[in-house]
Amino acid sequence: MKIMFSAGEPSGDVHGESLARAVLEKCPEAELIGFGGPKMAAAGVRLCSDMREYSIMGVWEVIKNLRRIFALLDKLEAFMKKERPDILVLIDYPDFNWRLAKKAKAMGIPVFSYIPPSAWAWRKGRAKKCAAIADEFAAIFPFELPVYEAAGANISFNGNPLVDTVKPSMTKAEAREYFGVAEGRNPVILLPGSRKQEINMLLPAMLSAAELLKQDNDSLEFYLPVAPGIDKRLITDIVSQHKVNIHYTDDKNYDLMSIGAFAIATSGTVVMEAALLGLPCVCLYKMAALNYAIGKLLVDIKFFTLPNILVGRQVQRELLQDEVTGERIFDEARKYYAEEGFRDKVIDGLKEAVSKLGKPGAAVRVAEKILAAAERYGKSRLEVS
Repeated sequence: MKIMFSAGEPSGDVHGESLARAVLEKCPEAELIGFGGPKMAAAGVRLCSDMREYSIMGVWEVIKNLRRIFALLDKLEAFMKKERPDILVLIDYPDFNWRLAKKAKAMGIPVFSYIPPSAWAWRKGRAKKCAAIADEFAAIFPFELPVYEAAGANISFNGNPLVDTVKPSMTKAEAREYFGVAEGRNPVILLPGSRKQEINMLLPAMLSAAELLKQDNDSLEFYLPVAPGIDKRLITDIVSQHKVNIHYTDDKNYDLMSIGAFAIATSGTVVMEAALLGLPCVCLYKMAALNYAIGKLLVDIKFFTLPNILVGRQVQRELLQDEVTGERIFDEARKYYAEEGFRDKVIDGLKEAVSKLGKPGAAVRVAEKILAAAERYGKSRLEVS
C-alpha cells in the first residue's frame, strides 16, 4: 500500500510525524511518500519536496511567491502520476492542499483530509466544496464537525494527537537543573513563532515587555526556544536592540515549558501545547495591515487562540494587532505574579480546554481510518474499472 502525505507548515509536520509512525506501526509494509518536513522524513516519509523551502504566510507574501507555489503544485502532480498512491492524505495547509486534492481526484486517487480547512471560522462555503472532493475527513477539534456535517461530509472527531505527544521527559526539578534555573528564579518563556514574519512582527514587542517585567520583578529569567529552520541570527539581531538577557534553547522545549511561570506566545499550536503543559500565556497575533483588513472581512470568530475557542470564553488574554505593544503585554503578563489567584484561575481554565481534546491515541485511530479508506476506496476503483 502506498500513501501520499502533503503538509506545508511546521505544525503539519508535527502531526504528519505522529500519523506516519502510527500508519507504519499498523501496516509496516506501507510505503509513505509526499510533501512535508524533517519530522515526517524522520518518521519514514520519502519526501518529494521539503516544506521548509515554501514556508510563507500572509496574502502579500503568497502573491510574491505564486510562481514558486504553482511550480511546486506541478511537481507534486507529476509525482502523483508517477507514484500512483492508493490515497492522498492532506494535513492542514488548505489553500495549497485543496488544489492538489482536485488534481488527485481527477486522477481517481482517493483523498483523506486530516485537519480540514477552518470552515467553522470563515468561508463556511468551503465545507461543501471540500466535501465534494474528499472522500473522508478527520478533525482534531470537536467544534469543527457541525459545519462539515451540514455540508454532507464524512467527518469524525478522533481526539487530538497533541494529547499523546506533548509531554515533558523530565521532572520539574530535573528540568530546572538542565536549564540552569536557580532556586528563587522564575522562567518566562518567549515563543515568537516559527516563521520570519511572525518573529519580525512580534518579538520586538515581546522583548519590550520583557524589559518592563524585569524592572518590575527581578526574579524573572527569560528563555527563548529557537524554532527549527530559523536562522538564530534573525533573533539575536532583534534581541541586541533591547536591554534584556535572553537564554536561548534548542531542545527539550516541553520540559522548559513545564517549568515556566508563564509565557508570551504567538497564537498557534504552541498555545495549545502550553495549555497541555499547564503553562499560562499572554497570546499575541499580528499581521501586515493589508492582510488584517482582508481577514476582518472574512473571519467570524470571537477568539483566536485554541484554548479560548474550546471553552467558549477568554481563559487567557489575547492581544490582537495594534494591542501588541510592550506596555500592553507587560500589563497582562504581570498579573500572573502580581494578582493573587490569577495564575491558578487561568490554569483551571486551561485544564477545562484540554479535557475537550479527547482521549490519548488519536494518531492511531486516524491511521486506522486512513488504512481502511485506502483499502475501501481502492477496491471501489477496481470494481468500477
